[in-house]
Amino acid sequence: MQRQGKAKTPRRPGHKKTSNTEKDPVGVYCRIRPLGADDEECCVEMISNTTIQLHPPDGLKANRNGDFKETQYSFKKVFGIQTTQKELFEDVAKPLIEDLIQCKNGLLFTYGVTGSGKTFTMTGSPGQGGLLPRSLDMLFNSISPYQAKRYVFKPDDKNGLEIQSQVDALLERQKRENMQSVPKTPVSSRQKADPEFADMISPEQACKYDSVDEDSSYSVFVSYIEIYNNYIYDLLEDAPFDPIRPKTPQSKILREDQNHNMYVAGCVEVEVKSTEEAFEVFWKGQKKRRIANTQLNRESSRSHSVFIVKLAQAPLDADGDHILQDKNQVNVSQLCLVDLAGSERTSRTRAEGNRLREAGNINQSLMTLRTCIEVLRENQMCGTNKMVPYRDSKVTHLFKNYFDGEGKVRMIVCVNPKADDYDETMLVMRFAEMTQEVEVARPVDRAIYALPAGRRHRNQAFKEELSRRLEERGGPSNPDDPELMNQLIDSLPALPACELLDATDDQTLPRLVEVLERRHRIRQMMTKQFSKAAITLKSMLQDFDSNFSAKENFIHDQRGKLGEKDKVISSQKTELERLENKSKTLEYKIDILQKTTNIYEEDKRSLQQELETREQRLHRELSERKRMEQRMQGMVADTKHKWEKECERRVNAKQLEMQNQLWVKDEKLKQLKAIVTESSSGSAGGGPTERPDKPQRPSREKDRPATQKRSASPSPMPTAPPVHQRHRRSHSTGGEKWVDHTPSTNLELDTVMQPIIPNAIKVSAPSEKALAKCHKYVLTHQELASDGEIHTKLIKGDVFKTRGGGQAVQFTDIETLKQECPTASSRKRRSGSGTDDQENRVPAASSSHVYQKRRKP
Repeated sequence: MQRQGKAKTPRRPGHKKTSNTEKDPVGVYCRIRPLGADDEECCVEMISNTTIQLHPPDGLKANRNGDFKETQYSFKKVFGIQTTQKELFEDVAKPLIEDLIQCKNGLLFTYGVTGSGKTFTMTGSPGQGGLLPRSLDMLFNSISPYQAKRYVFKPDDKNGLEIQSQVDALLERQKRENMQSVPKTPVSSRQKADPEFADMISPEQACKYDSVDEDSSYSVFVSYIEIYNNYIYDLLEDAPFDPIRPKTPQSKILREDQNHNMYVAGCVEVEVKSTEEAFEVFWKGQKKRRIANTQLNRESSRSHSVFIVKLAQAPLDADGDHILQDKNQVNVSQLCLVDLAGSERTSRTRAEGNRLREAGNINQSLMTLRTCIEVLRENQMCGTNKMVPYRDSKVTHLFKNYFDGEGKVRMIVCVNPKADDYDETMLVMRFAEMTQEVEVARPVDRAIYALPAGRRHRNQAFKEELSRRLEERGGPSNPDDPELMNQLIDSLPALPACELLDATDDQTLPRLVEVLERRHRIRQMMTKQFSKAAITLKSMLQDFDSNFSAKENFIHDQRGKLGEKDKVISSQKTELERLENKSKTLEYKIDILQKTTNIYEEDKRSLQQELETREQRLHRELSERKRMEQRMQGMVADTKHKWEKECERRVNAKQLEMQNQLWVKDEKLKQLKAIVTESSSGSAGGGPTERPDKPQRPSREKDRPATQKRSASPSPMPTAPPVHQRHRRSHSTGGEKWVDHTPSTNLELDTVMQPIIPNAIKVSAPSEKALAKCHKYVLTHQELASDGEIHTKLIKGDVFKTRGGGQAVQFTDIETLKQECPTASSRKRRSGSGTDDQENRVPAASSSHVYQKRRKP
């Protein structure tokens, strides 16, 4: 009996060891299920094969009275409603099966709202097999010719495997067959499988992995558990059935093995040898899974199901006939296919009792999963070292090794596009977007065995060659054939009669002893001949093997050289293709640049033409503007000249009118004076007196002044309305600043009453600088009256700024100082005036004298 070995799941390195290893992000895929009815409102739109867009439904806008915008989410790949189960398997699960055969772990789980198609994606239906049956079918199609016999690998209930010898495995098989506790592997094909899975995968859709190591033996173990209300139950456990007092199933606990890997203690692991047997085991556990009818889903999963596929593989020995009994050379990899229960809102499902409790535990476990993913993402992106709460839920605690250790993790987000699931779908999309940023350590390749390759092939070739030579010698082709043993026994001497009829018979026994001795000698001789033949054959096989190895080495060397040549050729081809592509790219860029240059030239010409056109237009506008300015200047000059003449005419007319009034008044006074004089002289002398000459009335032609030259100053400001008469005292002594304009031609009068103006600037001619410093203006004007007396007039006005920047004066009133001769006493008495000097205040119409800056032409 050969010595048995024991294999354990290889220990994964810790965080400190994997810090420098390469990492891959979690692969997140999205699958959109079809709507239940054509008239339902859809809120999910597939933009591309990697992007979807969520539209807020109309009812949501109406209820919340808000302006919601469309949001887009990106995935590794998006599968639309027309995607088949095979296409989904090819992109998502097939690489995980290939990694499983290459001794790499994997985790695949579905996530989404209740009723979004998670169970259909994982399990499928007749004619549309899901990811789980297709994964098992591909696995057994790939390793079927290289499977070890049953019970060569044996679980040790501690997440490890024991390797048994062929004899121990044979005894174990006989023991189990006698117990009838484990069904045998179905002999024929899928027609005898369970009808639930008979038509899931058609033969033309079957696939396999071609890069399987032929020098290893494989064995598949499956287990099926569910996590219900945060308790773990084994769906493959055979509990005794008691119709009177049924017992509730016993929950399992999580343990950590010596390599710090999490596993379910006491979980049943069934060794399966075909796809049909794996289907039967899966369906056995599927019938025990907890499902219920809710208002959102007729068959709603009330628990998280985990189907674990464990693949054990060990290399063959040097002869290629038996498994190598070395536990260090045994590798165990596993793939977990998880169907998570869907999140749901009790306000929509209206769950009560047990359903309400189940929904609360499902949502709590999914919330813990989101929290763990968020903490992992924060630790990886921000460099923090927060503790990830794996132990808060059995789901996260079980899969702790995949996120902290190494393995490939993939998630399929199932989406129901109907408008009622919009809020839940938004939460699922945010979780999926966050999960894509979490990275998992990339699994490392296993070590290559030191044994030469092709051992199984050489062993099969040896057996075929041995069978061929036995056939050539006329013997049976199979050395283990019973007929060969019968022929060998018949070739020995026949045994004599062995019956003893007489006690004194001493001939029968000696004859029997002689025949047996002869048979023994023949047997020894045959054994020696067989040994010699075996040694000769073994030496021949060794020579053949050495020659074969030398030829293989030579072929390997030649293949290596050929591979190097191929690499050189391929590199040269690649370089040539790169240069061709570069040349094409450069030609394409040159064409683009040439086209761009042509476009720029055309634009340049058009811009130059437009610039010339605009310059011509600008010249025309400038010339037109100059002409317009000249015309306006001429019109302004003509208007100015016209208004100056008009103002001069009006001033002359007004002066003539006033002179006429003064002449009439003087004439009346003179007549009155003459009458008074005649009466007084008549009474005194009685003689007639000469009548004074009658003064001539001033005429317009006589008093019209000579024509003055036209001033070059600008036109005056508009005349203000006339100022009303104000009977008041003089304000000449006020506190304001005055401009005292006293012409140099005025005479000095030695009168008692003299105009005194404080804070006044005395000038002989008004100037703009003096006017700018003051607010009031006064002009001292002297004129000779008709009676020969000098009248002094104080013409006052206000100074203000004009819009042109100059200064203007608006006259407000006139004060008159009159002096009379003292010899005319009689006239003074008649007039009743008792003062030598009197002040008359004559209001006058407002007139303006404007002093303004001359504008530049």
